[in-house]
Amino acid sequence: MPESGPPKIGPPPQTGPRPFWSVMIPAYNRTQYLEKTLRSVLAQDPGPEEMQIEVVDDVSLVDDPEPIVRRVAGHRVSFFRNPRNIGLMPNFNNCVERSRGHWVHILHTDDFVLPGYYERMKIALQDRSDIGAAFCRYAQVDEHENWRCTSAMESPKAGILPGFIEKIASACIIQFASMVVRRSVYQQLGGFRLDLPYAADWEMWIRIAAHYPIWYEPTTLAAWRIHSHTATEAYKKTGQNFVDLRRCIELSRVWLPADRAETISRRAKEWVCLWSLAETSQDDAVLRLVEELVSVARLSPVNCSGVANQLLRAAHIHYQQGRRFQALGCVARALAIRPMVAGRPLKRALNSLLDGSPAANPLS
Repeated sequence: MPESGPPKIGPPPQTGPRPFWSVMIPAYNRTQYLEKTLRSVLAQDPGPEEMQIEVVDDVSLVDDPEPIVRRVAGHRVSFFRNPRNIGLMPNFNNCVERSRGHWVHILHTDDFVLPGYYERMKIALQDRSDIGAAFCRYAQVDEHENWRCTSAMESPKAGILPGFIEKIASACIIQFASMVVRRSVYQQLGGFRLDLPYAADWEMWIRIAAHYPIWYEPTTLAAWRIHSHTATEAYKKTGQNFVDLRRCIELSRVWLPADRAETISRRAKEWVCLWSLAETSQDDAVLRLVEELVSVARLSPVNCSGVANQLLRAAHIHYQQGRRFQALGCVARALAIRPMVAGRPLKRALNSLLDGSPAANPLS
């Protein structure tokens, strides 16, 4: 069984002058995008006195990353291979342990930074001893680096986000590529939990926000790549993502303001349900998730349109499977939450479901 609680993080591995940055790149098997990752960092390299760059390989069985590191970066980028395979989250913690800089950036081998990332972040952070972590707006890109979307703007101006604990505890809005953490914060609060393989990053961001101010940079300076071979996609196939996200919500309640913990947790459960529904196409899973969504969002949904649209999705499934009254119930719930959901003809849907018309699905 994995150990419970955050593992301890020790002091930097050596004494003497320390760089401002440690860019730590955990690697395992996938090297398709590693060159892009490395070049995006090297293009902003201020020199070894200011930036440690290291690839930490978890004993890759295929696609050895070391030849790519040497071809692209020579010996400017350090390469370390673990003595044995230790797993995803332990390797993230190993990256933190091996970091020497004052600020740690864990950058995945399929993500990359955009011009100005480190310069803009350093200007904001170098004279602030109070800030525990900082993140920027990021782009979501596909295998071919086409931009799919950009993360929501949390503030039009750079600065500390007031009351950020409520925002981050309600939904995971930060990706590793966009986030830097002061090394001493990891030493104080511990590393990534090993018992939350899918949600350890979310739990970490909540933990940090509960103890330290968080800085935000509204410029899009990082890219998070979505493709079919990520660890995220593997967890989705097993359902471990939903289990870990729900457990993260429960474990994180201890960090929330006591008088707001129930409301924040309910919002987080709503977000997890909506996120999971967006990722699944199995009818049985959709119906189970919609029932849970309704139970957690019944008081005051944060995303009224999202909840109502998923109810109509469940109504469609019930209708196609011959359960007209269940379909009617879902439509009625949707109507109560948001009377005009995405312009759908609710009146026609209700009439068709009530009279049992065998015509084409009225919800389509």
